[in-house]
Amino acid sequence: MSKHLGLNEKDRDAIVEGLSALLADTYSVYLKTHNFHWNVTGPMFVTLHTLFETQYTELALAVDEIAERIRALDAFAPGSFKAFQELTCIPEMDDIPDAETMVALLVEDNEAIVRTARALIPIAEKAHDTPTADLATSRIQVHEKTAWMLRSLING
Repeated sequence: MSKHLGLNEKDRDAIVEGLSALLADTYSVYLKTHNFHWNVTGPMFVTLHTLFETQYTELALAVDEIAERIRALDAFAPGSFKAFQELTCIPEMDDIPDAETMVALLVEDNEAIVRTARALIPIAEKAHDTPTADLATSRIQVHEKTAWMLRSLING
């Protein structure tokens, strides 16, 4: 490992493991959100179609940021469906649910990402890895807001 990073190998590996889980969760929700964007139907079609597009676009940028943080730590980012399936806590979708169920599922998924990101912060802070802690904090803010906005659609 590059000594110039100021992280010992054990800490760096733990941070990379946490970032990899965050990447897998984020990518899994990106795929699910994009799928729902394509397949949503019903009276809320235009609203949800547009909202899902905004959300999957933000998620696409996020996966790049997370993967690049892993690379900045001199590790390789996972990038296969197999790796993501092994790392994620996000359930796979086998069918196309109704619009309200789509929203409810995305609330759960965004809350799961919050938990994954929150678990990464103490690991990063222990190693004095402020950039990773900041990244996790910013992801928490995005996903808490997203969950709230989605929740508001079905808890009217």
